[in-house]
Amino acid sequence: MTGSSAEHDGPAAPRPDVVICPGGPMLVFGDLVVEDADGERHRTHRPVSAICRCGRSAAAPWCDGTHKALPDKLRP
Repeated sequence: MTGSSAEHDGPAAPRPDVVICPGGPMLVFGDLVVEDADGERHRTHRPVSAICRCGRSAAAPWCDGTHKALPDKLRP
């Protein structure tokens, strides 16, 4: 009988609070408040939230995937 690789890799590494996706959004974890460029505060209760870094999201401060349509030189 074989076990999963997780059984042999030891304890899981701690999860970071923020992950920057190259050319895409910033992922944040947990219940938090994000303040946008205008000072407006937005609460999220999601386990993972994607924050726009390209500045072109129609759902700002949240990522709506617009960065995928941008040329590489305009991506964050």
